[in-house]
Amino acid sequence: MEKSIPKLQKRIFWDVDFNSINYNQSQRFVIERVFERGDVEDIREVRRYYGDDAVKEALMNAKWLRYDVFVFCKNLFGLKSDNFRCYTSKQLNQIPWHY
Repeated sequence: MEKSIPKLQKRIFWDVDFNSINYNQSQRFVIERVFERGDVEDIREVRRYYGDDAVKEALMNAKWLRYDVFVFCKNLFGLKSDNFRCYTSKQLNQIPWHY
């Protein structure tokens, strides 16, 4: 049985043609964008459509997440900070202190 596409708000995808989004080919883009700009209902829709394993995998491999989104995802899935690419990349590229 085919799952129905997620019912997401158009404002999340303000910079792309909302009607032309391919939810299967653009999985990582959709997941990252919804967690960055969506609300709780949008996140539930993405989790329903893709499943928690795919959502977790996409977020763990994201190059960048806002700090509050990072903490939310970490707690939502019960993961450690080191599991996230955005965290380990940030740790490797720290900006030196300016005196």
